[in-house]
Amino acid sequence: MQQFKALVLKEWRESIRNFKILWIPLVFMLLGISDPLMNYYVEDILNAVGNMPEGFTMMMPELQPADLLIASTGQFQTIGLLVLIVAYIGTFSRERQNGTATLVYVRPISFTALFFSKWIVAGTVAVISAIAGYAGSMYYTALLYGTVDWMKFFAMLGTYCVWLLFVTALTVAMSAAFQTAIAATVTVIILPLGLFIDSLIGGFWKVTPYKLAHYGTALLMDSVLMKDYWLTLFFVLLLIILAIVTGIAMSKKNVRILKV
Repeated sequence: MQQFKALVLKEWRESIRNFKILWIPLVFMLLGISDPLMNYYVEDILNAVGNMPEGFTMMMPELQPADLLIASTGQFQTIGLLVLIVAYIGTFSRERQNGTATLVYVRPISFTALFFSKWIVAGTVAVISAIAGYAGSMYYTALLYGTVDWMKFFAMLGTYCVWLLFVTALTVAMSAAFQTAIAATVTVIILPLGLFIDSLIGGFWKVTPYKLAHYGTALLMDSVLMKDYWLTLFFVLLLIILAIVTGIAMSKKNVRILKV
């Protein structure tokens, strides 16, 4: 337990030293506030810019508060995920490549504690970022458009946090399994590209990990079958366990490629 605490403290200090605990939540917050502000002031912005044809009018759709939160989730699912992948894809592989991992591996170490320390810190930063992003989005949505049911909002937030825990578990596991460039490529293929493919042809199936964030936002409007939601949530939890087991095994196996 002392070893685990020391490893968590090491990772946490590194996140503070690299400002990850600051700039990643800030990115999510900016993404969260952008949609309600842009949609509300887009007509004023166009009028201020000018150069519009005479008699030009723009009919803006009547947006509901839930629509803005769904739009913010879309931002998190594209830019936000890429930010998290870039931030944590080198958590194992970069240490092996530059030799700093020798400072950790020089003593007998639990690879379970090592993996969990990296994943817990990455997951904590991701959850803090999601809370910051949705808080910013909800604040301006409530200010400009109105509120949603708070219980449904927290259910959506909790669902998205589970999704981000899967994202970080997979990212750290891929970092343990491959070198940084390969790990980044594989993770991008599995996550952002997988989300894109699911958005195109995902109508043929109801339960995939890629639908979890969508089902979370659908809770706001009661537009999801709860059976599909719970099956998807359970599936993602199983994938988190699988990613953890894989990451622990690969971190132990790849000690042999450590640079000294």
